[in-house]
Amino acid sequence: MNSFSRISSLGGNLAGVLLLVACNQQPSSSENANSSAAADSTQTASTAMTPTATSFGKTTDGTEVQLYTLTNSHGLQAKITNYGGTLTSLLVPDKSGKLGDIVLGFDNVSGYQSPEYVKSGPYFGALIGRYGNRIKGGKFTLDGKEYKLATNNGANHLHGGVKGFDKVVWQAQPGSSADGQNLTLTYTSKDSEEGYPGNLNVQVVYTLTNDDALRIDYTATTDKATPVNLTNHSYFNLNHGTAKDILSHQVTLNADRYTVVDAGLIPTGELRPVTGTPFDFTTPHAIGERIGQVEGGYDHNWVLKGTGSGMRQAAMVYEPTSGRTLTITTDQPGVQFYTGNFLDGTLTGKGGTKYVKNGGFCLETQHFPDSPNQPKFPSTILKPGETLRSSTVHQFGVRK
Repeated sequence: MNSFSRISSLGGNLAGVLLLVACNQQPSSSENANSSAAADSTQTASTAMTPTATSFGKTTDGTEVQLYTLTNSHGLQAKITNYGGTLTSLLVPDKSGKLGDIVLGFDNVSGYQSPEYVKSGPYFGALIGRYGNRIKGGKFTLDGKEYKLATNNGANHLHGGVKGFDKVVWQAQPGSSADGQNLTLTYTSKDSEEGYPGNLNVQVVYTLTNDDALRIDYTATTDKATPVNLTNHSYFNLNHGTAKDILSHQVTLNADRYTVVDAGLIPTGELRPVTGTPFDFTTPHAIGERIGQVEGGYDHNWVLKGTGSGMRQAAMVYEPTSGRTLTITTDQPGVQFYTGNFLDGTLTGKGGTKYVKNGGFCLETQHFPDSPNQPKFPSTILKPGETLRSSTVHQFGVRK
């Protein structure tokens, strides 16, 4: 069995792991995530209520979509639209307790459908599927049959194709639990959509927990064998509003190997040790410290330690000016660290902010790129009768 945790009996174990993670993620005194100033004004209102919903505008085909606001007991807020399951805004406190928006995005659905956005394709905050990252040549062979996928990244298939999960309208159900407010999104990807076999039923649950984490739980089933690799493509800037780029952010990755890629960012199959290279983030390094040594900037998959051992830390990011920290835990075997290399200032987002090169970073928990064509990589094939279950937790804190 691979690292997808697909067998239904694992559901209870995964829930226990998530509860343990939530209990163990309390910030230390040096990284206290709670802002007392924010908590005073929102302690009573947030936990018992369900997320609020407002209009987010209409898509180009006239469909009205909603924006859901999740709030926790300390005043943190996550805004998510059912267009693409997109995280549009995330308010978390800095070391002085001041809330700030730390993700890139737009104030209206039109921003995610503008010609400039479609052309550049940054996937701000979106749910990605059926297959996050690239599949070489837009094709793979499964059970002796070759499947041809939509190609949208040169000759390759990227992030689910021309109309991936980031461009569909999801069914949304706001709710709450003991952990905090949540939003359940569901979508059925039809057989042959973007070239993939099988009807794939997907459920994604966003939970803004009362211990200051944003948890994303993914579930999927299929009626035909199909590759699946689900992730979220949020761009973070922990000092957003003050710093235009993320080069001073200090990153630690729980990985001692990475997948070597060719000029088209397709893995060669080699898992190379990071030691002695600018890919070594086993200890903290500023993003800008060695990025110039990597052609094009960072856009690579790191092989996480402890694959198959359940939830474990994938990454930790610290921004010195604001004091904000982000710790990511996951059950996935890899994480794509991307440093916004293709942003060029042509997109203007919330508050009139121009999104320039290196304006945000992504840490996309995932299976490896091109796994359907790489038999030595962990399998991404989901079969009828199996249930894909995967979770990623973004824990927020501060260091004073």
